[in-house]
Amino acid sequence: MYDVIVVGGGPAGMTAALYALRNGKSALVIEKSGFGGQITHSPKVENYPGTLSASGNEIADKMFEHIMAQGADIEIETVTGVTCEGDNRIVSTEEGGRYEAKAVVIATGVKHRMLGLAGETDLVGEGISFCAVCDGDFYKDKAVCVIGGGNSALQEAILLSGKCSHVTVLQDLPHFTGEQRLQDVLFAKENVSSATGVKVTGLLTENGAFRGVEIEREGERTDIRCDGMFVAIGLIPENGPFAPLAELNDYGYFASDEACLTKTPGVFVAGDCRAKTVRQLTTAVSDGATAALAACRYIDGM
Repeated sequence: MYDVIVVGGGPAGMTAALYALRNGKSALVIEKSGFGGQITHSPKVENYPGTLSASGNEIADKMFEHIMAQGADIEIETVTGVTCEGDNRIVSTEEGGRYEAKAVVIATGVKHRMLGLAGETDLVGEGISFCAVCDGDFYKDKAVCVIGGGNSALQEAILLSGKCSHVTVLQDLPHFTGEQRLQDVLFAKENVSSATGVKVTGLLTENGAFRGVEIEREGERTDIRCDGMFVAIGLIPENGPFAPLAELNDYGYFASDEACLTKTPGVFVAGDCRAKTVRQLTTAVSDGATAALAACRYIDGM
């Protein structure tokens, strides 16, 4: 029996474990793949207070070392659900694990929707990015493509247009779906071009390095040479297994506010899996601290 079980080993989950441990609680972190979550895709992080510059992997490793030094237990398993048995919360896994705790923090994060191109995964963090705030400075005075046509893609492109020599926005639909005001701002910029009704069919590389994209429109294929590609075609939360305990919004995110509470006492949510407007490393660790402290208060009041 643990005091707190944390589902997910990203920054939010590891921060939740740290705060639980520092409050004298026992904590188990269950992660299905690798610790660090989306931050591990960032080759360099320069917007995390106290860290001038470090790779996402370095930050994730330091977080992991920190919670291990504080006494966290770790399991590499895939959580399939959480149930309630009286005051206990039971976490079940695909591997047959059954773990009990007084409180659970769900910090399952999100996955970036990808294009499904050959070699795409290998180039993430090496020419392919998902966050202009995080990685835009690495492409200062360089040419980039932004894939997508919704608000997120347009906002990414606006930010990049202030740093990059040229920004090409590619949308597979016949028109952009983002707000008109964003379109007006973006396409008024001289270093921005766009194309609609195009499909990205391949990635251009030289000696394993990203060099551009291949697109197709009306049966004709064209190469666009660029130094980087920002993919902004959506995020995929994986919250379905927890829907009985925590309400989801129309997009599948936990419908919880900054308090990180759910409709189920003893179950809390944290990080990118929660409905929020800003998804950054700093907001993830903020959620982790908030959720863990709420869990500790819940346990102390039992």
